[in-house]
Amino acid sequence: MNAIEPGFRSGLFDLVYCIRNGVSAFHVCRRKLLESAVNITKRGGLILFSSYAEEFWEHRLEWFRIQASNGLIGEIDESSTGNGVIVCRDGFHTITLSMQDLSELSKCLGRKTVIKTVAESRIFCEITV
Repeated sequence: MNAIEPGFRSGLFDLVYCIRNGVSAFHVCRRKLLESAVNITKRGGLILFSSYAEEFWEHRLEWFRIQASNGLIGEIDESSTGNGVIVCRDGFHTITLSMQDLSELSKCLGRKTVIKTVAESRIFCEITV
């Protein structure tokens, strides 16, 4: 399904969530992704987006290295990987969005937004429609 144009009618869902860093892994316009989520969420509903906390970086990178060593993703390009960015030699890459990144991104929505770190591993961006 296309995350930017999911094909659902407006105001259908009470809760829309995109966790585990999907907001960066989809490689689509992040602003349009959030706008699409707002569109399909009911008034008073909740949208959750998450990214990894900076404190979790080494754990996350190690997980990707294990996936690469088992052939599940391409080899990690260590020279291009760092500071929240993971790049694989097969073309895959992902970034980690900071609290500031999520704050700036969600400002365009004009909705109540709460951004918080949970268990020093995740950053959650909660948007009320």
